[in-house]
Amino acid sequence: MPLIAQSSYRPPARLWNGHLQTIVPSLFRKVTVSYVRERVETHDDDFLDVDWAFGNDESRITNDEVDLNKSAITNYSPSKPLVILSHGLEGSSTSPYLVGMARHLTENGFDCMAWHYRSCSGELNRQQRFYHIGETGDLHFITQYALSKGYQNICLMGFSAGGSVTLKYLGEQKNALAPAIRRAVVFSVPLDLMGSARRLEQWDSLVYNYRFSRTLKRKVQQKASVMPGVFPIEQVLKTRSVREFDNLFTAPQNGFRDVTDYYTQSSALQFLPGIAIPTLIVNAKNDPFLSPECYPEQLARELPNVWMEFPEQGGHCGFPSLTNGINGTYWSEKRAVAFLTASNSIQP
Repeated sequence: MPLIAQSSYRPPARLWNGHLQTIVPSLFRKVTVSYVRERVETHDDDFLDVDWAFGNDESRITNDEVDLNKSAITNYSPSKPLVILSHGLEGSSTSPYLVGMARHLTENGFDCMAWHYRSCSGELNRQQRFYHIGETGDLHFITQYALSKGYQNICLMGFSAGGSVTLKYLGEQKNALAPAIRRAVVFSVPLDLMGSARRLEQWDSLVYNYRFSRTLKRKVQQKASVMPGVFPIEQVLKTRSVREFDNLFTAPQNGFRDVTDYYTQSSALQFLPGIAIPTLIVNAKNDPFLSPECYPEQLARELPNVWMEFPEQGGHCGFPSLTNGINGTYWSEKRAVAFLTASNSIQP
């Protein structure tokens, strides 16, 4: 039943395909939000950097400026609802899609906790490990940290790879999920990782594949400079795609046999039946990152707690507004707030 057959999204006429709807917001959108950074120490002598934005905060700094105050924050607002935001592959709290969402959420009374995967906050983490799409332990750690601050109304939100991590975490937790975690919204999610990796290898998506491969290899180079002899750096630099990188580096570094094992165990699609809270998945049908397996309409009709919405347009983490301009509030941001605040969770 929770397949939303008719989406309300309509793109601007000048952004007429999925590539424009993906690239233009990513490159040209300028958004402002107030962030304060907190460094949270983990149990394995590492850290996760968290950027907080508090609801209805009148102060503003640009998304390129973050107060790098890594001391404890004292102005938590546990009486407000909190949204924990998970960014995409090689993204951060300053990615335009995440900044835009944080701005709209805070304007509507939510606190936001935009956490960074290990190595994604602008400073390399201490341990040998990086992050990967199947790793949900850090998200669990962050949710527990939010609970320790007194928040009793928490929602999870993820974009692309962050959406995959969010869904996998919810499906793993099932009914053991903390009662304070009420709802979830995810956008542009590669529900099937192998299919999406192959989609990125098609000619019209090679530019995205190249970009991800370049940043991933650069990060391994940086860590190899402080941990010499640990990583197969020469072989890593020869990889040409995300799938090759994952096969040579991500999979063996994290205990998987190979990339097939990594993608099979980590894909969120198999975890959807276990999700026990109202959850919305929004995947545009013209998303240049997603394969046909990422639009499981029949499964959507069978799941009681997972709503799926597949607009014809939108691109990848795009959904620019038809009327508000490139820097204004996007449809995805309004859609998220509508779902999080709706009494019955359904707002087409």
